[in-house]
Amino acid sequence: MSYDPPRPAGRLLLTPEDREAPARVRRLHRLGLAQRPEPALDDFADRLAELAGTPYAMVNFPVESGQFFAGLHVTDPAPAGAGDGTGPVFGRVQPRDHGFCPHVVARRKALVLEDVRDYPRFAGNPVVDAFGIRSYLGAPLIDSTGTVLGTVSAADVRPRPWGKAGLETIKATAADLMTRLERCAGDGLPLL
Repeated sequence: MSYDPPRPAGRLLLTPEDREAPARVRRLHRLGLAQRPEPALDDFADRLAELAGTPYAMVNFPVESGQFFAGLHVTDPAPAGAGDGTGPVFGRVQPRDHGFCPHVVARRKALVLEDVRDYPRFAGNPVVDAFGIRSYLGAPLIDSTGTVLGTVSAADVRPRPWGKAGLETIKATAADLMTRLERCAGDGLPLL
């Protein structure tokens, strides 16, 4: 099972290689995650968007076909013309090279981008033009086995001075969700 397209000679690989993908996908299936949208994770994303004051918030699980947002908050109407017939729609599935969550997964630690245009590696990401994403805040969901299952993240259409408070908030949010996910899965309870 391959997760990374071949890299043309001489071209910088912008999306990091995902060496843990097969183990993660097996773990997600065992936990019953990343197979369908989850209303409880949508609610979680709604609360995260409210807490962060952003138009986008996600609970993202990287899967074989790209990224799957089992929890998703998108402001309605979405910024930058998305969803009004003049631009793309931010849906539950994105290619692996769209967005910044794959970098969080590969790094295994939070990522704070106050203005994505300040970072050449991130400024050319497709979500910058397609959805007007200008700032990003994300943290990994690391389970008790040490597997990075996915991410929680918030994104805005304007630069944001997230600072240390933003970093601590997203890390605490990820830890809280991971505790809830494992407790529910371990007890056979409905998600959250």
